[in-house]
This record gives sequence, C-alpha cells and structure tokens, in this order.
Amino acid sequence: MQFDIAGQIEFEISGRAGVITLVREKALNALSHLMIKAISAALGEWRADKQVQVIVITARGRAFSAGGDLLEVYTRSVANDPPYGFFADEYRLNAWLGVYPKPIVSLIDGIVMGGGVGISVHGQYRVMTENAVFAMPEVGIGFFPDVGGSHFLPRLDENFGLYLALTGDRIKSGDALKCGIATHAAQSVDLDEILRALVETGDPEKVLSDLCDPAKAAPASHDHKHIRHIFAGDTLTDVVNNLQSRTESDPVATICLEKMSSKCPVSMAVTFRQLAEGRGRSLAECMLMEYRILVRMLQGHDFYEGIRAVIIDKDAAPQWHPDSLDRVTKDMVDAYFRPLETGDLEGVPDA
Repeated sequence: MQFDIAGQIEFEISGRAGVITLVREKALNALSHLMIKAISAALGEWRADKQVQVIVITARGRAFSAGGDLLEVYTRSVANDPPYGFFADEYRLNAWLGVYPKPIVSLIDGIVMGGGVGISVHGQYRVMTENAVFAMPEVGIGFFPDVGGSHFLPRLDENFGLYLALTGDRIKSGDALKCGIATHAAQSVDLDEILRALVETGDPEKVLSDLCDPAKAAPASHDHKHIRHIFAGDTLTDVVNNLQSRTESDPVATICLEKMSSKCPVSMAVTFRQLAEGRGRSLAECMLMEYRILVRMLQGHDFYEGIRAVIIDKDAAPQWHPDSLDRVTKDMVDAYFRPLETGDLEGVPDA
C-alpha cells in the first residue's frame, strides 16, 4: 500500500479494518520518524474512508514495539542535529490516537515500551497476550515517561503508574489488565482469529467480548493495594521517605528503593511532577507539557549519558548530573516545565 515502508511498516485495508503492521523485527519494531509519519498519513486517509470501521495495530516478531530509535536520537544529537521533529510528530500522533473518531485496537504480543506504548495505550482497546511485557523504563536512561505518560500513568489505579514510572519495572498482562493499561487479554494463538473477526465485522466491542478472556492473562505478580501504600506521598521526598521507613519489614519497599537508586535523579524529580500535573490535564495539554520537557532534555546531559551507558558503550555505569536526589533543586525541575523560548509545540489534536 502507498504508506508502506519496506522492512519497517505495512498498511492494508482488509474487509472493514485498516490494519497497521510493524515489521521492523530485528530492531524490536523500534519506531523511526518515517514510521511515525506513515501512521499519521494512513490515519488521515482512513478517517474519511467509509469502508474502514476499525483500526488494528499489530506487529511481527517478539516485540510489539520496544520504543523509539534511541541510536538514531544519539547519532543525530552528536551531529548537532537533535531530532526535535521526530518527537514533535510522535507527540502529535499520540494525541491524535486519543481522539481519533474510529475505534483503535492494539494487539500486543511481546515487548511494549516507550514509543510502542504511545501508539497503543491511547486507543480504546489494548489486547495483551501471555507474551506481553510492558514497561516505561525512561528514568533509567536519563529521560522521562513521555508519549502521553503524564496522562495515562497518573490515572492508573492504586498509584501503580507512579510505581511503574519511578522504578521502570516490567509487568505482564495480568498486572496490566488489573491496573487498566490492558483492556482485554488473549492467548497469542488467538490473535489471528481476533484479527479475522475484526476484519469481517468491524465491531471490536463484540469481537473482543466473544474472543478475549481475563483468565487468559499471565498471572498478576504485584499486590496493587500494597503498591498504593508504599508509593503514597505529596512529594517525591515523601515517597522516598515512606519507602525508607518500611525497608526493615517490607521487602517490596526495599527492592523498589534499590531499583530507584540507579535511576537518573533529575529524571525522577521531573517525572514525579509530570505525573502530578498530568492528572488534571487533557491528553493534548499533556503532550504540550511533555514537549517542553523533551526539548530541555535534548539540550542537557543525562539523556545522552543514559543512551551511552545502555546502548553505545553498554557499561551500565551512567554518570548523572547531579548524582543524587538531594542535589536536585526546585529551580532545576521548574526549568523543564517553562514555555519554550522558540515556541511551544503546535498542531496537537484535541477533543
């Protein structure tokens, strides 16, 4: 089809469905700028196509999408060409998916992180299989949970979004279903049948009701009510103190603190405020806020240091600036949220 990009993404109108398939398997379906543009173009054309009654997003390989192409981000930035345009187009797409006039079904079978979350979580239906692995690990690379993380994470039950954002933990379909990230569960072997039924009927409500079953989710491994208690607090300092006060008797709190100890301090502070502010904002407003944060992070040190430590040198020893939470000041955090001198993100779709 005209929007296809060889080796990256394919588009098809089949029956009553517009089907988007990520095929960049060797790169774990990491999203490139071309893929983002192609998805937006297809959605624009299909919006007015009466044959297309439902949008289905699926993927080949062992990942739905592991996120954005961080190597491309690093390479361009080193060449003094930060990819502002990539993120601007991605954030506009994220916002559009949240208000798109036709139902969107994401069939998630494998890893879904970062940018992969952004193209799936804002649609009405998110089907996860027993192979699905969800995470927003950005604070571990000096970044923040973007692609609308400020909108959906604070709306998850039991403070679970804050827990996911600050620890970067991976969860499977049972926990994703329990907190609201997933709307339905299915076995991997059921996905072909689900896709066929969507193509034939264009009716996701009936198809998913008939063919999905919560019992098919991977077992939940977290006590969500306990997560709510240990991640309670009006400030990040409150949360950390709460966790520290429980370490002698609470192994979950101890593990969470250990994981947070390796994360970027500025990223965690920005993320806490981002989620707090996002709770009361629309998705479009969240994307405007996130773009401000993004621009400041592309102009800083920690994001590139995180990519270097994880992807380039792979030494897993990032040198954060500053290197501890107690050295992160309010002024440092405030700077990420101020309007951009060069102009804020424009053209963000809203309801």
